[in-house]
Amino acid sequence: MLAEIITIGDEILIGQIIDSNSAWMAVELNKIGVKIKQITSVSDDAEHIKEALREAEKRANIILITGGLGPTKDDITKKTLAEYYKSGGMVLHQPTLDKVASIFAKYNAPVTELNKLQAMVPDNCEVILNENGTAPCMLFRNEDRMIVSMPGVPFEMMALMQDKILPLIKATYNLPSIFHKTILTAGIGESFLAEKIAHIEDSLPAYIKLAYLPKLGIVRLRLSTVTGITPETQQEVEHFAKLIKNEIEDFWVADEDIPLEKAILNLMDAQKLTLSVAESCTGGYLSHLLTQHPGSSSVFLGGGIVYANALKMKQLDVSSQTLDTYGAVSEETVIEMANGAIKNFNSDYAIAISGIAGPDGGTAEKPVGTVWIAVAHQHQTIAKKFTFSNKRLQNIERAAIAALNLLLRLLKQHQA
Repeated sequence: MLAEIITIGDEILIGQIIDSNSAWMAVELNKIGVKIKQITSVSDDAEHIKEALREAEKRANIILITGGLGPTKDDITKKTLAEYYKSGGMVLHQPTLDKVASIFAKYNAPVTELNKLQAMVPDNCEVILNENGTAPCMLFRNEDRMIVSMPGVPFEMMALMQDKILPLIKATYNLPSIFHKTILTAGIGESFLAEKIAHIEDSLPAYIKLAYLPKLGIVRLRLSTVTGITPETQQEVEHFAKLIKNEIEDFWVADEDIPLEKAILNLMDAQKLTLSVAESCTGGYLSHLLTQHPGSSSVFLGGGIVYANALKMKQLDVSSQTLDTYGAVSEETVIEMANGAIKNFNSDYAIAISGIAGPDGGTAEKPVGTVWIAVAHQHQTIAKKFTFSNKRLQNIERAAIAALNLLLRLLKQHQA
């Protein structure tokens, strides 16, 4: 079963926003056995949209459209779809109007005429109520094809897909059975990982595929089968997953597709361990990664953004002598920062990060991209120096992921 995604909006084409919708939809569709044939982004231009639809209908059974459903004049998707699918005119969809009114009532705001127009839909579409916004989701059917137009707001689109569209696709089409098994690894590069498990990969039967999915600091290994899920095929996938895990035990993190920080939170939560942080050059980014996950408070106690040396001394008891002698970006300083966090925040583990994020501020001895990271436990502290690039945002992200990897290494040592 083939699908195509069309994203509509000038703001995508000029780089004002990133099209995260397509990536998310592609992942979810793949899970149910729908392959993405093509992803197309088009401007807010009726002829461009119609041309994209004509081409998509040649290739795909399912066409998913996002964007262009707002109340302003440049939101022309609804009108264009009505023309393309030869609607007899626009009709009022009362449930959508009621939803619009209820949303505005929460803010004690009047419903404008423009907002009322959002409840007008082509008379030949099926309307799927958007529970989280004012723009309705519209479904058109053309022979065996399903064309779905959704709002471009990510959380609205995701809710519609999860609650309405994906179940509808599964009920409409005879989809292949797919079974995925994901292994999360960290601390090893993709090529080294491939070398270590090459003999296992070579022994896979034809109906089991192995994919390498690298991301900053991690590599996900995904075993998949599409030959009709039976207890036997699931067992075989699990068998090969176990072989891989045994081969890469030092780098294995989890048997599920979750972010590295979530895997660490799960590991620490299972052992009733707590964590605090002392961030300098990352400016709270590591804390952000940890706190975006529900339930993180059972592990993550908090910490400090200690950018200035005065705060390093005040909040973490870093000595002025250490700072004067070795500087803020040094092994000695991050060790004192981590130990100070353990003591002052009363956590089992602590991470400290100090570096030169760039693009300036470096020296010949400590160039831009130099980062020291320490991880402390009540009876052990380890520290490591990293040298990244001269790109500030990349350095912040890399330092946070490197810190998580260093924490994971210490946690594994204590598990052994």
